[in-house]
Amino acid sequence: MSSEIKIGLVGLDTSHCTAFTEILNERGEYALEGARVVGAHPGGSLQFSLSRERVKGLTEEIAGRFDVPLYADLARLAANVDAIFLLSGDGRQHLEQFREITVGKPVFIDKVLAASSADARAIVRLAEATGTPILSCSALRFAAGITGPLPGNEGAVACEAFGPAFKYSDYPGLFWYGIHPVEILFSFMGAGCRTVTALSYPDLDVLVGTWQDGRRGVVRATRYDQNPFGCVVHTRSGSSVRILAEQPPVYFSLMQNVLEFVRSGVSPVSAAEMFNVAAFLEAANQSCETGKPVDLAALV
Repeated sequence: MSSEIKIGLVGLDTSHCTAFTEILNERGEYALEGARVVGAHPGGSLQFSLSRERVKGLTEEIAGRFDVPLYADLARLAANVDAIFLLSGDGRQHLEQFREITVGKPVFIDKVLAASSADARAIVRLAEATGTPILSCSALRFAAGITGPLPGNEGAVACEAFGPAFKYSDYPGLFWYGIHPVEILFSFMGAGCRTVTALSYPDLDVLVGTWQDGRRGVVRATRYDQNPFGCVVHTRSGSSVRILAEQPPVYFSLMQNVLEFVRSGVSPVSAAEMFNVAAFLEAANQSCETGKPVDLAALV
């Protein structure tokens, strides 16, 4: 890998593509040196309205404002970069696109890993089989105000996470924005969720996960205006309230961790946890429909 890491983007249908490129290619207040976006594949999904509406304008901005070359062929893009950011807004595309870029180079898969547990499992297995390091997470996992030591420097015995979880009729439920509060929950609870039970209302979903060791975590996935991201984390020594801070920006903190992953090839999130998050979201969607507990093991 060269001294300046060459990054390729796959999926120019989310505002993350411009936010990340600005951090890496421009020298503003929040900028990171040592990596640069040098190529991009527009992608785009006809299945998802937000993707269809955004891909043209964002592609023009990446190519024009940032002077980033566009690639029609994913394999050619993968061959000419050191690492890949798979950013496609429609997680239903991720497995198909990942198959074309698994060449042993680090791949950051922007939220979500996949829009089903089956696809998530396939991505994890393909990464293992090809020796391709992967990291998939929401920016909230590393956000200022959320991260930090817990009371007594102990592990969480319980956590209640909350935040916006808007839904779209042409996308699978909580996989779109519910990923953010769910990632906050898992950042403290870790892998090992066994069942999910949900109560669903027009403006709120309450998701209760039970872990294999008996711990429980709760997500309040809301659809109110102006509600923040945050959580209450409990240890045996006490409790801690965390609310998302404005500075440094969430994407800057995320990129710091992503670049560390790219340089080392070691993900700060285990494959088991990345998969468990996807399975949690699928189970939550099912339980929102039925009101009954869903066993995550039955999904795979």
